[in-house]
Amino acid sequence: MRDTASLPTYRPAMSLNRIRLTQFRNHAETALDGTTQFNLLVGENGAGKTNVLEALSLLAPGRGLRRATLFDVAAHGSEVGFAVSVDLGGAVQLGTGTRPDKPSRRVVQVNGADIPAVQLGEWLSIGWLTPAMDRLFMDSAGARRRFLDRLVLALEPGHARHAAKLEASLRERGRLLGEPAEPDPQWLTAIEVQIGEAGAAVAQARARMIAALSGALERLPEAPFARPALEYRPGGPLDSAELTAALAEGRRRDRAAQRTLVGPHRDELGVTMAGKGEEAATCSTGEQKAMLIAITLAHAQLLSPDRPGVLLLDEVAAHLDPLRRAALFERLGEGTAQVWLTGTELAPFEAITDRAAVWQVSGGAVERIS
Repeated sequence: MRDTASLPTYRPAMSLNRIRLTQFRNHAETALDGTTQFNLLVGENGAGKTNVLEALSLLAPGRGLRRATLFDVAAHGSEVGFAVSVDLGGAVQLGTGTRPDKPSRRVVQVNGADIPAVQLGEWLSIGWLTPAMDRLFMDSAGARRRFLDRLVLALEPGHARHAAKLEASLRERGRLLGEPAEPDPQWLTAIEVQIGEAGAAVAQARARMIAALSGALERLPEAPFARPALEYRPGGPLDSAELTAALAEGRRRDRAAQRTLVGPHRDELGVTMAGKGEEAATCSTGEQKAMLIAITLAHAQLLSPDRPGVLLLDEVAAHLDPLRRAALFERLGEGTAQVWLTGTELAPFEAITDRAAVWQVSGGAVERIS
């Protein structure tokens, strides 16, 4: 066993350390200390490796990498709820979980003080890749919007508030349009102004992200990962006043359809394989995965060193050939993000094990092995 004191010091922008999971899925009490830039979770399928990544993903606004309910992530039979806590370089303690008296309400704290979940993005930039995302380009437009919004949030924390306001306003407009009686036009106008303001902020942030990602992708080598070409396909005007006007004009149509047919909730992320000009959805599985990794690497280049960046990669290395694995590790090592990887064995990580913290995971128990 390697002396953990010999691990290289890695603490840019307050990286995650002293991680604690309590009654989280199959982890009764799990502690991970002494993190570094690369952090490996190794164990058999079903051991609880992905559960650790999911716990960390809940330190971002939203429902985490599995989009699970609070009831699902709490350990079966738990009467105290669940808790996830981390130290950010010792200066800040960040935590989330549920309380026994309110198991359906998520609690988020910074240094013991409650904060809204949407503010989590102000403390951490978290992104992830999981096997379930391999078919992202063949999934629904909604799945791609969620993926795009996570990328935006890592750079623009305020995006979470705009997105939450947009969702709430769209829901209220839909309720009004769905009532049997004709809705009050003044009330509808007020709601549509809110949608216009929040929707324009969301749409413009997505457009900025696509432009920034496209530039970062151009700077990446063409090999060994297939380079995607990205296109933002808006579902409505990007200007606040124009979007508000479009909503007002579409009231009769939307009332008949029982849904709002224009706006950023209908945005689409277009992805084609550069060089071939082929839509990502019709490319091979290997090409799709390579493009997804390329987007992830390009996005990592955009992260600010002033805010902790965390990248969660679930079973990514095992499905890459040695050339692509080496390129992946090299590019991740050049960035500032703290990286968490899972695998069933250490062999695929041989190139980085000498500079990684490694834990063996078995049945929800975690043991530091190097």
